[in-house]
Amino acid sequence: MSELITAELVDLDLSAETKSAAARSLAGRMVAAGRVTDLDGFLADVAAREAQMPTGLDGGIGIPHCRSEHVAAPTLAFGRSARGIDFGAADGPADLVFLIAAPAGADDDHLTILSSLARRLMDPGFTGALRAEGDPAAAAARIRGEEVPAAAPDPEEAEVAPADTESETVQPFRIVAVTSCPTGIAHTYMAAESLEAAARAEGVVLNVETQGSAGFERLDPAVIAAADAVIWAHDVDVREKARFGGKPVVDTGVKAGINRPAELIAEARRKAERGEISRVSDEHREPDPGTRGSAGASGHFGVRLRTYLMSGVSYMVPFVAAGGLLIALSFAIGGYEIASAKSVADHFVWGEAASWAALLNQIGSAAFGFLVPVLAGYIAYGMADRPALVPGFVGGAIALTIDAGFLGGLVAGLLAGAAVMAIQRLKVHPTLRGIMPVLVIPLLASIAVGFLMFIVVGKPIASLQNALTDWLNGLSGSNAVILGVVLGLMMCFDMGGPLNKVAYAFAVGGLADPTPGSLKVMAAVMAAGMVPPLAMALATTVRRRLFTRTERENGRAAWVLGASFITEGAIPFAAADPLRVIPSVMAGGAVTGALSMAFGCTLRAPHGGVFVVPLIGEPFLYLLAIATGTVVSTALVVALKGMRGKPDKAAPADDEAEVPVAA
Repeated sequence: MSELITAELVDLDLSAETKSAAARSLAGRMVAAGRVTDLDGFLADVAAREAQMPTGLDGGIGIPHCRSEHVAAPTLAFGRSARGIDFGAADGPADLVFLIAAPAGADDDHLTILSSLARRLMDPGFTGALRAEGDPAAAAARIRGEEVPAAAPDPEEAEVAPADTESETVQPFRIVAVTSCPTGIAHTYMAAESLEAAARAEGVVLNVETQGSAGFERLDPAVIAAADAVIWAHDVDVREKARFGGKPVVDTGVKAGINRPAELIAEARRKAERGEISRVSDEHREPDPGTRGSAGASGHFGVRLRTYLMSGVSYMVPFVAAGGLLIALSFAIGGYEIASAKSVADHFVWGEAASWAALLNQIGSAAFGFLVPVLAGYIAYGMADRPALVPGFVGGAIALTIDAGFLGGLVAGLLAGAAVMAIQRLKVHPTLRGIMPVLVIPLLASIAVGFLMFIVVGKPIASLQNALTDWLNGLSGSNAVILGVVLGLMMCFDMGGPLNKVAYAFAVGGLADPTPGSLKVMAAVMAAGMVPPLAMALATTVRRRLFTRTERENGRAAWVLGASFITEGAIPFAAADPLRVIPSVMAGGAVTGALSMAFGCTLRAPHGGVFVVPLIGEPFLYLLAIATGTVVSTALVVALKGMRGKPDKAAPADDEAEVPVAA
């Protein structure tokens, strides 16, 4: 920090009232010092960075910062505001403002400044001294880390100063967290909300990065640097792990983040107190020889295998949704015979509905053609990182070529990951390490996977896939009903978790090459998956007294979630009362799955809920199956909750009862 800040870059009477005005005032000092070459250009870069994420920290601190081509040398300016300036921190305005400027491309300088400053800002003595300092040169020296003689106390102030120091503000414990789930839709954000609520109750400062399906916004490096511990609640690999290196890490599944947030926070505290530092590596870097891939670095084999498979499923789901719904829409417009239409590249008429239907069908079919390769490729990626992508995709493509289908993709992905992990264990000359991940590993692993899929395991898997298809097509009577029960139980047991995803992936795999049996399975899976949120929505409507105000609000949202086939809409209820809710929804899901199979309902769309009912075979019986299962689950959950006797105090009988009555 020795050359970053001087007395000329310190303003102890910062008069700005907004963060943009504060940045302009401090940046003007940088221009005067020759550290910034273009004031307006630099401020535009600061504003662009601030628009990405507020740079306020709890404790009255603002750290606007950016990399800019208008910065001549790494620079830090400091301003102290008497009024306070809003930088977006949860606890209010900032009175200490640090403007950090780094040259474009100088990532190391930028991160070093932020990390060093963030650590010192966690020291109440440091921030307290800056608030009391009256000399800009002394303030600059303190920020540089130099010793500054303590000023003699004012006798009058000494008389009224408190005698003990126990009342000094204790710096809150700080945690950064990452949440992610295979689909990146519900569990990701529910875990984040649960962790944030628990942190507020514990007096912990927690910032969460949700790595969901809509992409993710990276946590500010300053926030990470200031954190005391890290929590990863994830079912797919955490991206860019290296950012969290050198800190205690609690590594667990996303459902633990939803159901046990307080325990995770307590564990993070314990690890920080013991000084446990975790070594993490960036998933975008070449893995060290002998590593097992970032996703599988910890946990027993069953946990690692689940993580590998969920990684593949998470990347496959968007192809399923886009391709499947396009195909379903094409059927709605042009009928099922549109699947045999000629290529629209050669035969397309703008004014014909059939041409548009054929276009949608062929786009959807192209997307669906990637299901197995994407599944295999990202299973391998979850095991052994980027070098495994090529052999994984190659193995998945071979699975389609030899008619090994969905099962072949699963096996190909595991084989590719295992092959890459084995090659990574080989000791190679240092001169070859640079080409290993981009040339040698993909080449050798692709040869190994291709040989195994074509010559060794491919045909047996294809035979098993064909046998499974024949079995599904031949299901009737009690056998079909039993399969519907099993699928219904799996869909409702963990409501978006591993068992739910296995059942869903099994159904979707059949749509890649649809048969009457696989279409029945898809219908049963979606019907059962709609029951949990619909049942909880109905239960909160018919017996409001048994649920808290929050649960009743969640119940209103659950109507839409259930109708849209988002099973995760029931998770808040299951997390609050698992022993009553989970068995109830499992029973309803089993009934719905059994009835759907018994009625012979079929479905060609992988998603959509009630919005794709026109594409369902036997639609009225299908809705009847869903309604029956919903009623069964509702009756059970109401009966079980009613057995508790009096409602919880947190669940007043009606909204009016919750209004306090004046004495």
